[in-house]
Amino acid sequence: MNRYSVCQASFGSVCAVQKSSAMLPQLCGTIGAMKRAAAPRRLSPGHGLLLGVAAVACLLAPAGARAAGASPLPPHWRPDVAAARRYARHREGDIAFAVIDQRGRYYGYHAASTAPAASVFKVMLLASFLRMRDGRGISARDRGLLGPMIRRSDSVAATEVRDLVGRRRIERLARVAGMRDFRYAWVWGESRTSPRDQVRFIDHLMSYIPKDHRAYARYLLSRVIRAQRWGIGRVVPTGWRLYLKGGWGSGSGRVDHQVALLRRGHHRIALALFTQFDPDHAYGKETLRGLAVRLLAGLDY
Repeated sequence: MNRYSVCQASFGSVCAVQKSSAMLPQLCGTIGAMKRAAAPRRLSPGHGLLLGVAAVACLLAPAGARAAGASPLPPHWRPDVAAARRYARHREGDIAFAVIDQRGRYYGYHAASTAPAASVFKVMLLASFLRMRDGRGISARDRGLLGPMIRRSDSVAATEVRDLVGRRRIERLARVAGMRDFRYAWVWGESRTSPRDQVRFIDHLMSYIPKDHRAYARYLLSRVIRAQRWGIGRVVPTGWRLYLKGGWGSGSGRVDHQVALLRRGHHRIALALFTQFDPDHAYGKETLRGLAVRLLAGLDY
């Protein structure tokens, strides 16, 4: 069963406390009730031992394990897609978006429409390069290219990375990621892609990157410079960590895109927001912010 399915988990026996700290919150929360229920009568040896083992396990559990069972989301939260669609219909330009929520449910608005990828393409370059370095370390020269390419969207560095990776590796990544709409172009910013392709890609990005390089990829995407953390970057809900990359048409408004992954605990929410033919870059950035604030409404509480 994958993340696009709604999963159900069952609570096992108390003996499993040694195997799964995720059970501790439910277990610890019931110990007091078990003791109160047992207080009026003499405990059997087995019952007393059970309570003792459970109590010790709760005391020894790390604080993070106790909190793991508490959901960081309001009950039944969903992205407010209807509000985002209403907003989009009253904005200039061509707007499309796709979202995958914390339960793996997919939502889209014109999500199969394609646009020039612009600098959103650099996330694919990052993943392709790190796959090329599978089983090897990342050199200082590598970091000197990848860091500027992601953190401040250096396009000269991106072109050098593209030359090192080559077209075949990029298109192979697109196939592995199941992209249906991606079309490579030699002028890499003109490669075409869609919100539905990019939201699924960013949602599962780490599965396409070798384990040894995942921490570095997260580091880069979480440290995009402030001047480029517009749109989604201005409305991140409290307690969530943002991994982000934007793309824009040299500030002209031709395209203004963002792909983002929000994480809190074991929850994640992926977004791909695309705009084309905005009056100018400032207008496009405001459209992205307006979409994000509506889609993420209710996560601040």
